[in-house]
Amino acid sequence: MMLKAFFPTCCASADSGLLVGRWVPEQSSAVVLAVVHFPFIPIQVKRLLAQVQQASRVGVTVLGTWCHHQQEPEEGLGHFLEGLSAIFTHEPWLQLCREKASRAWSCRATHHQVPATPGTPSEDQVMLIFYDQRKVLLSWLHPPAVLPDQQAGDATASAGGLAAVFDTVAQSEVLFCGDRYDEGPVRLSHWQSEGVEGSILVELAKWASGPLCLLLASLLSLVSAAGTCWLWRLWPLPFIGSKLSTCEQLRHRLEQLTLVFSTEKAQSPSELMRKANTLISVLMDVILGLLLLSWLHGNNRIGQLADALVPVADRVAEELQHLLQWLMGAPAGLKMNRALDQVLGRFFLYHIHLWISYIHLMSPFIERILWHVGLSACLGLTVALSILSDIVALLTFHIYCFYVYGARLYCLKIYGLSSLWRLFRGKKWNVLRQRVDSCSYDLDQLFIGTLLFTILVFLLPTTALYYLVFTLLRLLVVTVQGLIHLLVDLINSLPLYSLGLRLCRPYRLAAGVKFRVLEHKAGRPLCLLMQINPLPYSRVAHTYRLPSCGCPPKHSWGSLCRKLFFGELIYPWRQRGEKQD
Repeated sequence: MMLKAFFPTCCASADSGLLVGRWVPEQSSAVVLAVVHFPFIPIQVKRLLAQVQQASRVGVTVLGTWCHHQQEPEEGLGHFLEGLSAIFTHEPWLQLCREKASRAWSCRATHHQVPATPGTPSEDQVMLIFYDQRKVLLSWLHPPAVLPDQQAGDATASAGGLAAVFDTVAQSEVLFCGDRYDEGPVRLSHWQSEGVEGSILVELAKWASGPLCLLLASLLSLVSAAGTCWLWRLWPLPFIGSKLSTCEQLRHRLEQLTLVFSTEKAQSPSELMRKANTLISVLMDVILGLLLLSWLHGNNRIGQLADALVPVADRVAEELQHLLQWLMGAPAGLKMNRALDQVLGRFFLYHIHLWISYIHLMSPFIERILWHVGLSACLGLTVALSILSDIVALLTFHIYCFYVYGARLYCLKIYGLSSLWRLFRGKKWNVLRQRVDSCSYDLDQLFIGTLLFTILVFLLPTTALYYLVFTLLRLLVVTVQGLIHLLVDLINSLPLYSLGLRLCRPYRLAAGVKFRVLEHKAGRPLCLLMQINPLPYSRVAHTYRLPSCGCPPKHSWGSLCRKLFFGELIYPWRQRGEKQD
C-alpha cells in the first residue's frame, strides 16, 4: 500500500526528534505538524498532545521519528529512535531520515503488529510530499468548480484529501503558539519556531477594537430604533421612501455599518471575508465621496453648476415645445387626426408651461440645495450618486408624466381593438376561466363594435406617434438612471479586500494544489513539492461579491418589447420589495 506523508519544509533542517501530526486513515495519509526535540520526557509529550487535542479537536499523535544525520553524528541515535516506537505506539510507524552529507531522503512505514494475511509485507511504500506550513495555515481551500464533463461527486472526492490536509493544519494553530525560546518542558520545531509573529500596532488595534465596536454598535442600534419610529410610517413617507434611491442606499449603508461593527465573532472564513470586504468597500466609498466633496467645494463649482442648471432646464423645455409643435403639424409628412392632435399637443404644452414656472420658482434655492447635496458626499460616493439619480428623476418628472399619459391612452386603444377584434370572430374573453370562449352576438352589438373599431383604428396612428416619441424620451432618462444605478451597485458589491488579497497574497485564496517532482530515484521514496494554485480573479469576484441595495432588471428583452408594444408601463430598475406591473 502506498502511504502519503506530508512534511513541512520548515522542519527539513530541524534536529532529530519525534514526528507529531495527524493520521488520516481514509486517505492513508500522515500530516506532520511539528518535530519534538530531545531531551524530553514521554509523559510531558503525551500531556502536550492531550492539551492540543482538547483545544483543537484534532487527533494529534506521535506518528514516528525524524533523524537528521547532518546534525546528529552519533551512530547510536538511530537505534534509540527505533526504541521509541514501544512508548508511542502508532500504526504505521514512520521513520523519516535525511542522509548525511547529501540531499537524499529515506522514509519507511513499519507495522509492529503481525499481518492478518500471510505474505503481507511489514513495510509500506511512502510518498514524501513537502508543503509550506505557513501558506497552508493561512490559506482557505475553496471547493473545485465542476466542469461540464465532470461529475460533482468525483470533484468532491478528489478534493477530500486536500481538504483534510488544509483542515488539519488550520485547526492545529494552537500547536504553533510556542517557539524555541519558550521555557516549556517540550521543545518543538514548526513554522514559528524562530519566533511568534506579532506586531505592536496589530495588538493595539485588537485591544481598542472591542470597546470601539461596542460603542458604534450602540449608536447604530439607536439610529435603527429611530428609523422604526411610528412617525416614519405616516403617509406619504413610506411611499416616498420606497421610490427614492437615496433612502434605499442609506438603509443599505446602515446594514453595512451594523455588520462591520458587530461584536459577534465571525464563525467561518466566509463571514470573516464578508466583513473585511464590507469594511474596505465602505472606506473606499467614503474616500471617493470626500474627493468629490473637495472637488465640488473648490473654485466655486457648486455656484457654477447652479448657474448652469436653470438655462439647461429652459433649453430642454424649449426643445420639447418645438417637438410638440412639430407633432401638432404634419410630422414626417404623416396625416394625423387634426382634432386629437391639437388636444394632445395643447395638453402637453400646458404641462411644459407649468414645469418652466416650477423651475423658475425654485431657482433662488438651487445653489443652497446643491450645497447640501454636496455635503452628503461625506457619507460616500454611492450616496451622492443616489441623490444625483433622484435629482435626474425630479428634473425629468414632466417627461415621465408625458410617457404615462401617452402609454395609458395607447394601451387603452390597443386593448379596445383586441376586444373588438374578438367580437368580429364571434369570441370573447372569459374572465373567470382566463381563456377565450365562443360567443354569439346580435346585429346591434356587431354594428356598435364595428363603429367603435373604425374610430379606434383611425385614431390609433396619432396616439401611437405621441406614445412613440415620449417612450423614447423616457427610455433615454431610464438609461441614464440605469447607468448611475449600475455604478452604485458596482461600488457596493465589488469585493475589494478579496481582490487585493488575491493580488498581494495569492496563496490565501486557494483553488487547489499542484505537485512538482523533487526526486524520483530507484530505491528511494518519491519526493514531491506541494504548491498552492490561487483562485482566478473572476471566481474571486463571483464568490465574494457583496449584496447591493437594488435588484437587477427582471425583464427579458422579449417581455420588455412586449410591454412596449402593448403600452404597459416599464420600470426596469425597480427597488426591492415592489410588485411588478
